[in-house]
Amino acid sequence: MTTRTVVPADTYLTAPPAPPAYRRSRRVAALAGLVVLLLVVQNLARNPALQWDVVAQYLTADVILDGLRITLLLTAIALVGGFALGTLLAVMRLSGSLLLQSVSWGYTWLFRSVPILVQLLFWYNISLLYPRITVEVPFGPTLLDVQTRGLINGFLAAVIGLTLHEAAHASEIVRAGLLSVDKSQTEAAQALGLSRTRTLWRIVLPPAMRAIVPPSANQAAALLKGTSVVSVIAGQDLLFSVQLIYNRNYLVIPLLLVATLWYLLFTTILSGLQYLLERYFGRGSGRNGLPLRARLRALADGAER
Repeated sequence: MTTRTVVPADTYLTAPPAPPAYRRSRRVAALAGLVVLLLVVQNLARNPALQWDVVAQYLTADVILDGLRITLLLTAIALVGGFALGTLLAVMRLSGSLLLQSVSWGYTWLFRSVPILVQLLFWYNISLLYPRITVEVPFGPTLLDVQTRGLINGFLAAVIGLTLHEAAHASEIVRAGLLSVDKSQTEAAQALGLSRTRTLWRIVLPPAMRAIVPPSANQAAALLKGTSVVSVIAGQDLLFSVQLIYNRNYLVIPLLLVATLWYLLFTTILSGLQYLLERYFGRGSGRNGLPLRARLRALADGAER
């Protein structure tokens, strides 16, 4: 009779202890990083040019908070609208229709090639290209005839430009996530008679979110900071509000620091949301340890029996 040695499941999950030299070098690196961080913080705290009293005075000023609301509103609208349109473009790109693939590729190529500032200026000055918008029935009455001058203000131009620009990048992120899912799952769903829409939403998209969330969070942080370009077209965002103030009192550095602190705060919040989303969509993948541990113990118990 042959005997089998059963290796406990915890053996696979326990990392070997680090050698003493590695632990010492890691502690030295951590200590050096802490010292550098403390020196930087001390320098910033004692630098008189930063004028922390002015920063505290304007950090929660009404003008600053109004600009912050516009920045967050632009980020939310462009993020939701961009990913909704981007998901549609990604599905079109992966479809079997050559026409849909061409439209999706052309859109992505165009809006990824043109800088966002150029797009905003284009939409803000759309009246120079189309002075009037006319909709009429052929050989019939005119249904709509409006002037475009004054029709698109800075905020609306920012919404249109940021959303369309974000959709081009979001489509590539979503497409990469969908392609990361093994085709065998789609084939199994089709074998069970599931429709394409149900297969996409119930079978393909949940595991694809593990690949979509990290670059999406990075794109959201970039979008939050990228809204500062709307100050060029008087978008009344956070940076525009800061510029209004320092153009009057010439306190450029402390007011730029005010904007920097708000950007740092909400970028940090986005990083925390990214961590929570990664944990949520990582359930069952073995990334958090618990599902993998349970499966390994089940395999070990089966081997014993």
